[in-house]
Amino acid sequence: MDPQTLAAFFATALLLAVVPGPDNVFVLTQSALRGKRAGLWVVLGLCSGLLVHTGAVALGVAALFERSRLAFDLLKYAGAAYLLYLAWQSLRAPAMTAADGEGARGGAGRLYLRGIVMNLTNPKVSIFFLAFLPQFVDQQAGSVTAQMLALGATFIVATALVFGALALSAGALGQRFARSRRAQRWMNRAAAAVFAGLAAKLATAQR
Repeated sequence: MDPQTLAAFFATALLLAVVPGPDNVFVLTQSALRGKRAGLWVVLGLCSGLLVHTGAVALGVAALFERSRLAFDLLKYAGAAYLLYLAWQSLRAPAMTAADGEGARGGAGRLYLRGIVMNLTNPKVSIFFLAFLPQFVDQQAGSVTAQMLALGATFIVATALVFGALALSAGALGQRFARSRRAQRWMNRAAAAVFAGLAAKLATAQR
């Protein structure tokens, strides 16, 4: 592909990753609650989910969610239900101080899977990829599938950079509250409210 096209796509992807959405809000809340290591595991899970979306777009599977209202609705309600589950888990989570140990230890796999599920149960990501990636494809430049995969990989790199920075900064901020159980309880409640709000937004999303 033309290097200038890839550079323009990369810059656009960086800007899109900064725009507030369910994924980067999820990174912020988990990093603030559990530490930067937990946030980075979530980022890795989210980026793994983007790999699936990239493959789906390259193979044309994502078109199903654009054309089928039933498929779109089933996936978005599954995503909303999962967000409500995370909200409930946040409300039930015990307050932990720094003396109790960092929450990410022993739960890396769970955090990674949460990131994957969070990303895959949002059908708007697939539709976004389906609408966004083809705009940068040049049919004269070779295999369209290969170009789609290259663009998807570029988008994932941009997302990892932005989300990783969010995880590190939010994790550092969260450490200031790590010595206070009261602050932890309020952070858990705030996270629950955020997850519930994202669930409502996703459940009412339209194609």
